[in-house]
Amino acid sequence: MSDHARSLKARPGVGFSASIAQFCELRFSRLVVDRPSLIVLSHGSKLLQSPRGQWTVRGGEAVVLAGGQTFDVTNRMSERGSYGARWLVWDPAVLASFERSAPGGPATQSVALLGRIDEAFAAAFDRAIEAVGDATHIPEAVARHRVTELLVWLSLKGVRISQEENLSLTARVRRLLESSIADPWTIATIADRLALSEATLRRRLSQEGTTVGDLLVDVRMSQAMLLLQSTDQAVNRIALDVGYESPSRFANRFRERFGFAPTAIRGHARGGSAAREARRSEALPEATGFMG
Repeated sequence: MSDHARSLKARPGVGFSASIAQFCELRFSRLVVDRPSLIVLSHGSKLLQSPRGQWTVRGGEAVVLAGGQTFDVTNRMSERGSYGARWLVWDPAVLASFERSAPGGPATQSVALLGRIDEAFAAAFDRAIEAVGDATHIPEAVARHRVTELLVWLSLKGVRISQEENLSLTARVRRLLESSIADPWTIATIADRLALSEATLRRRLSQEGTTVGDLLVDVRMSQAMLLLQSTDQAVNRIALDVGYESPSRFANRFRERFGFAPTAIRGHARGGSAAREARRSEALPEATGFMG
């Protein structure tokens, strides 16, 4: 992947992929990994931190993350001054089908460092990424086979991935919001979609330490961060895509959430100003959300 390559692809029934490019070291606090994910770094390094431990992934290495986790994440630049990584997230139907056909023990640890990947695994990963992004030339059955092949490779490495069945209410709300992120969501609409009363929804989310408003902002800002890292869309366009008609309000929300402006992620476009944003963010309180 070249330093400037960005892409974001989703194929229902197969999976989701993203190619991330970042040009300034930034720390993202409390990012949620909603679904089981495979990350392969091309250059730079990623530091993952949670109450369970700390992990570092370097260029040429890969890591598997179980879904339903929260991390503090720092993406660090390579000697060439950039960070690059590719993500693959399996469609839940693919995971369920694999679990039925290849039953085994419980899922492995929440973070599985794979170290440097060999040519065969890298080729399988490339084929899977291609299949997610090319619905025109690659039939769905072939695409599902390619992303499933990675699950076989991982199982041979002792890594088993499980589809989460018992989701928390917080996770269920996040997934609902992610399904149509720009909609004008209300508590009444969410409660109705989840077959709950508004009072029950508020009470149960409060017991899990959050609110509908907090989740909506967090999901929108996390999606915005992904779009900034994996596309070349204008910031104003991204603001609209995640539900903000006012670019200035969007920018303010983003800064409140992450501690720096949206443009800081694309540091190559702003030169030294992005580095100043990064330094300023270190002195701000940590915010509370897909990581790149």
